[in-house]
Amino acid sequence: MKAFTPARLLAVGALTGTAVLALSVPAFAHVTVEPEGTATKGGYAVVDFKVPNERDNASTTKLEVAFPTDHPLASVMPQPVDGWKIDITTSKLAEPVQSHGQSVSEAVTKVTWTADGDGIQPGFFQKFPVSIGRLPENTDQLVFKALQTYSDKEVVRWIEVPQQGQDEPDNPAPVLTLAPAGDDGDHASGEADPAAAARTGTASAAEGSSTDLTARILGIVGIVVGAAGVAYGVLAGRRRTTA
Repeated sequence: MKAFTPARLLAVGALTGTAVLALSVPAFAHVTVEPEGTATKGGYAVVDFKVPNERDNASTTKLEVAFPTDHPLASVMPQPVDGWKIDITTSKLAEPVQSHGQSVSEAVTKVTWTADGDGIQPGFFQKFPVSIGRLPENTDQLVFKALQTYSDKEVVRWIEVPQQGQDEPDNPAPVLTLAPAGDDGDHASGEADPAAAARTGTASAAEGSSTDLTARILGIVGIVVGAAGVAYGVLAGRRRTTA
């Protein structure tokens, strides 16, 4: 049996480390959607569609995001992105849906970003911000299926909806998780009750005035007592002198 010299141990360790590294390399990055802050049910939010370029020989030149039609959004406003042209597609829904008490028959169904120049280069990513609302109150998430097009004409379809309790699919669609309205929508505004503030101010003023008056009285009493003490000392000294 061969002895494991320090050199052999180092070689084995290096091979083991390489194997672990190979096994731990994550799957290709995919298109995701994340809110800037919190996406609260019934409110508005700015969300970022994050698009990484995992290729080493092509750039990303187009992103198409399909907006949900089962929970349509009345307001969809993309933020301009330098070097990209934005197209918004509004479609008539197959069947009108109720959204916050109103019947919605048309909604934004797709937003497309097309690069004017080189697009997203290998090893970089780009965020595409969109203001959306009002967010639905009867679902916990919104699914945005996306198509990512490369400069070599390859199209990657990020359209598989992740299922709870199952492994992440190979091409997961971007999913936006919605927070309950009570998480940040029901906090106090921080403005004090004017009447209470007035009452507090009056009470504070009264307390301050009473304290000030007491201090003045004590001060006067102290002066009087001090003067009396001085007078008594002078008188006592004269008596001793006369005697």
